[in-house]
Amino acid sequence: MGRGRSSVLAAAVAVVCAVTVLGAPGTAFASARPAPTPPASAPPGASPAGSPTAPPSGSPSTSVSPPADKGLEAVRAKLDKLYHDAAVATDAYNAAEEKARKQSAEIVDLAQKIVKGQQRLDELKDRAGAAARAQYRTGGLPPAARLVLSDDPQQFLDGAGRVLQGERATKGLLAELARTQKDLKQYAKDAADRWKRLEANRKAKAAAKKKIQQRIEAAEELQSTLEKRQQERLERLEQEAALKAQTAWLDTGVLKEISGKASEAGRKAVEYATAQIGKPYEWGAEGPKTYDCSGLTSQAWAAGGRPIPRTSQEQWKQLRHVDVKDMRPGDLIIYFDDASHVAMYVGDGTIVHAPRPGRTVTVAGAGSMPILGVVRPDAG
Repeated sequence: MGRGRSSVLAAAVAVVCAVTVLGAPGTAFASARPAPTPPASAPPGASPAGSPTAPPSGSPSTSVSPPADKGLEAVRAKLDKLYHDAAVATDAYNAAEEKARKQSAEIVDLAQKIVKGQQRLDELKDRAGAAARAQYRTGGLPPAARLVLSDDPQQFLDGAGRVLQGERATKGLLAELARTQKDLKQYAKDAADRWKRLEANRKAKAAAKKKIQQRIEAAEELQSTLEKRQQERLERLEQEAALKAQTAWLDTGVLKEISGKASEAGRKAVEYATAQIGKPYEWGAEGPKTYDCSGLTSQAWAAGGRPIPRTSQEQWKQLRHVDVKDMRPGDLIIYFDDASHVAMYVGDGTIVHAPRPGRTVTVAGAGSMPILGVVRPDAG
C-alpha cells in the first residue's frame, strides 16, 4: 500500500529533527548558504537528486503542494548543513593526511641520518682504537718523551712536526666523535617526536573520517525518505537557490569589471580541471578517477606546473589574495566563511568544481555560493 505525500513529507521532516544531534557541526557554521549548483551529470545509477536509494513504490502522481515545498526547503537546508559539515571534516582529514605524509618522509630521512651517523661513529671509534693500540706498541711513552730521548736532531725536528700533526688529528678525532654522538642523540629525539606527531595525526584522520561518514550517512538516510517526485522537486529547489544567488551576484555588475586573461600556467590548470568534468566526487580523493574540491584544484595546478597546498583552507591561507574584479581564469574562488569549499574560475562568470558526495565535477555559476575571496596560485 503506497504512502501519501503528506505522510512521506512528515517522515522527512521527522528525520530532519532526528538527525539534528548527529548533524551538529564540529565548527561553527557562520551563515546560511544556497545549495551548490547541480552538476551537468550524475554518477551512473544515481537519482536526479543524487540519492543512492530508489524511491518507494506507490508514490502519488499529483504535484507537490506549496506547504510540501516548505517542508522540502527544511530538508534542503538540513542536507546543505550535513554536506557542509562533511566538507569541513574532509578538509581536516586532508590536512592530517598531508601532515602525515610529510612526517613519514621526515622519519625516513632521520632514519637514514641515524644509520649513516652510526656508521661514522663506528669508523671513528675504530680509528681511536687503532691509535690506542699503536701507543701501546711503543711502550706507552708519550710522543714528547720519545723525542727527548732521541739522539738525532733531524729526527727530533721531523718527529716534532709529526707530533703536532698527531695532536691536532687526535683532537679533531675526539671532537668529531663527540659531535657525531650528539647528532645521533638529536636525530633519535627528533624521530621520537615525529612518531608522536604522526600518531596524533593518525587519530585526527580517524576522527575526521568518522565525522565525514556520519554526515554522509545522515544525508543519505534523509534523502531516502523522499519519494521520486519529492526528490525531483528538491533538485529543482536546489537549482532555483543556486540560480537566485548567481543572479544576485551578476546583478552587482561585477562581471563587467572582470576581464583578466589566463596565464600560461593558469591555462594549463583550467584545461586539466575542465577535462575532469563528469568524474564523481569522493572525499579525500585527488584523482585521477575521483576528486574532492581541493583535490581537483591542487591537481589542476600541479598540472600547470605550480604545486599548491592540498586543502581549501590552506589554499586560502597561503596563496596570494586578489580582488574579485581582478580575477582571471585559473584563479581559485574560496567559498564560505570557514573556507570549506574551493572552485576554479574558468571565465564568463563560471567555475568548475567538485561539489559534494553524490555529485560529479561540473560547471556552475561563480556566485552560486557565498564567496569568501579569490587566490592566485601563480601570482608574481
